[in-house]
Amino acid sequence: MTRRVAFPDLHGPHVEPPEPHHIKLTWHEPTNRAPRIRIISYSCECEAILYELCSAAGQGFIRRTDREQGTVHETAWTLTLKARRTFNRILRGKAR
Repeated sequence: MTRRVAFPDLHGPHVEPPEPHHIKLTWHEPTNRAPRIRIISYSCECEAILYELCSAAGQGFIRRTDREQGTVHETAWTLTLKARRTFNRILRGKAR
């Protein structure tokens, strides 16, 4: 007998609107710095812009995908902990 496990509807957290004096991040064209990139966390896919907290080669960065424009950008690669803090600021509307 095969047991079926029901999976809940999985999605990431929603991004809050940017605050009036939010931090303006510098976004770069993606680079091929590592053969594999691990997505640690991501925002909800219900919005046109998706943010992903990524890790590769011992560093972290944020990837921003704009599905309406068809563009992908990323922040500078840094310590994973610093990238995680930036990702949390984006989710709270404190950075863009």
